[in-house]
Amino acid sequence: MRNRIFWSATPPDGSEAVTRLPNARTLADQAIALMKLRAPKLGIAPKDAPGSVGLVGLPVWMWVEDAGKHTMGPVTASASSGGHTVTANAKVTKLTWDMDDGTTVTCTGKGTKYDTSFGVTESPDCGHMYDAMGEYDVSVTATWSIAWSGLGQSGTIPMELERSTTIRIGEAQAVVTSTG
Repeated sequence: MRNRIFWSATPPDGSEAVTRLPNARTLADQAIALMKLRAPKLGIAPKDAPGSVGLVGLPVWMWVEDAGKHTMGPVTASASSGGHTVTANAKVTKLTWDMDDGTTVTCTGKGTKYDTSFGVTESPDCGHMYDAMGEYDVSVTATWSIAWSGLGQSGTIPMELERSTTIRIGEAQAVVTSTG
């Protein structure tokens, strides 16, 4: 007896339906959504607060106020469908601060929170200095690198999340009076 191969528009009786593999990238996107990634809250000295003014030529310190897995990483999540799973790992690779004076500052870490005991020293890892007074809309862009794998596939998805604030920079003037 010989085996015969033929095409049929319907599956033969008793055969199981062919299952399709889920789309790996779709599962990666679902895993990323579960991470609840968000832009970091800006920490900056001088603060964005009434009466808070920095001075021309003095250091401005920048840092991430709420550094955690949802704002800096690392964070891992998985999504599954039909018995198949894709896992994604995310972390911030850099913070890019737009200082609104034509310059950007790139920091690879969360920065150092300013404390008044530091005085007028420069930030050890994430700072700037203005050379003109004014009101500046400062923004930080967190660049995320999200590596995913599953279903025999893998990839990296970049993501950028941004937040901004406004600071004021003034100028100190010395007044000399003569006696006499």
